[in-house]
Amino acid sequence: MAGEADQDAALHGEAGPGGGRRGDTVAAVVRQWQAVRPGLDTGPMEIIGRINRCAALLQQAEDAPLRRAGLSRPEFDLLGALRRTGHELTPGDLARETFSSGAAVTKRLKQLTERGLVERRGDTRDRRVVHLRLTDAGRDLVDGVLPVQLAYETAVLSGMDGPEQGELAALLGELLSQLEGRLGALRT
Repeated sequence: MAGEADQDAALHGEAGPGGGRRGDTVAAVVRQWQAVRPGLDTGPMEIIGRINRCAALLQQAEDAPLRRAGLSRPEFDLLGALRRTGHELTPGDLARETFSSGAAVTKRLKQLTERGLVERRGDTRDRRVVHLRLTDAGRDLVDGVLPVQLAYETAVLSGMDGPEQGELAALLGELLSQLEGRLGALRT
């Protein structure tokens, strides 16, 4: 009987244990694990598996407004960091702001500079240091794309109402804060 109830819940997208939709792909994986290893606690898989699956699906969508503007998400993140901080940044600053490697930032900056979106200025005291800022074209591009990108992201999340989105944002923020603290402590 319980198997029939689980299948019915999965077919109708009803919430299962842990609050997730029973019909999502992670729920199917969890049910398979529970069938072959009934004593295994799959609770963490239900959270981390869903976060990973959501991230993969969002990456596959490739942010349509950014793509139309000729930008990748990592390029937009660099431009956005320069715009939102409101001052010049070094490549190292940008790597920290965007959680990217120095090599990746260097490659993206080269492309963005060639496109006339970012300009470089050498440091007057240390020739090894480079300061970066948006050009007028770069600022205009970010300011034009951001509202369209936010509207796109709003549409992606439209299946959840405002309070659900707020709750999810708060829970993810709490998880992220905990992970950043733990991983930061592990690196030192």
